[in-house]
Amino acid sequence: MSKVSVLIIEDTPAESEALVKVLTQNNYAIAGVATTFSDALALFYKNTVDIVIIDVFLNGSPEGITFAETINITPDISRPFVFLTSSNDRQIFERAKLTKPFSFLLKPFNELEILYAVEMAVEKFYEQSNVFLSDDQDTVLSTDSLFIKKKNSLKKVLIDDIVYIEVEERYCNIITEHEKFVIMISLTKISELLEKNKFVKTHRNYIVNANKIEEIVLHDNLVILKGNHKVTLSEKHKDFIKKLNILR
Repeated sequence: MSKVSVLIIEDTPAESEALVKVLTQNNYAIAGVATTFSDALALFYKNTVDIVIIDVFLNGSPEGITFAETINITPDISRPFVFLTSSNDRQIFERAKLTKPFSFLLKPFNELEILYAVEMAVEKFYEQSNVFLSDDQDTVLSTDSLFIKKKNSLKKVLIDDIVYIEVEERYCNIITEHEKFVIMISLTKISELLEKNKFVKTHRNYIVNANKIEEIVLHDNLVILKGNHKVTLSEKHKDFIKKLNILR
């Protein structure tokens, strides 16, 4: 698991320091702080960035919009982003709007505005609306990660780090080697995300990461996974064993 990574593009030290403080206090990682367009691009391409917070004006020029336009050229590398501005220029707003930001905040911002904007950006970017409805844990699915809300922050869980998933009615227990997350999501929805040749059912209530299997004990109907996790193996779901070379 890793923290959700935020790139800050802001040329006013007091503003960038306030953003860093709010985000780090709420368990987000800072990918970097850029004060110019060129620095922002360098940090964006160099680091893993999940969300970008962009000041519209950098050094008196709307370079923040130029940055957003640049990262939107190639959809494969675009990321959700939020604009910050103290400008009331309608023409600038119309240009910024064309880049399809996920939120547009006026300065001075407050802590909740930033945290809510980050959540909304993740939801909208992955086209899953109305996910974070309460203070309980909930989740958004991306192609390689789960963004799980816990209190005021999001936790990023890489799909490859999942050992197994246990289904309990409307809830799923997401188990990694070191952590457990309880999320409100259907088995059908999460199954659509997972690679069928990597995640296999061993029981109607269990999906396991085949790369994490260490042993299959047929006479006990058990699958032993990394971290000494054990899940049930039912007769109905034994077919996947034929594709594996780990049988003891």
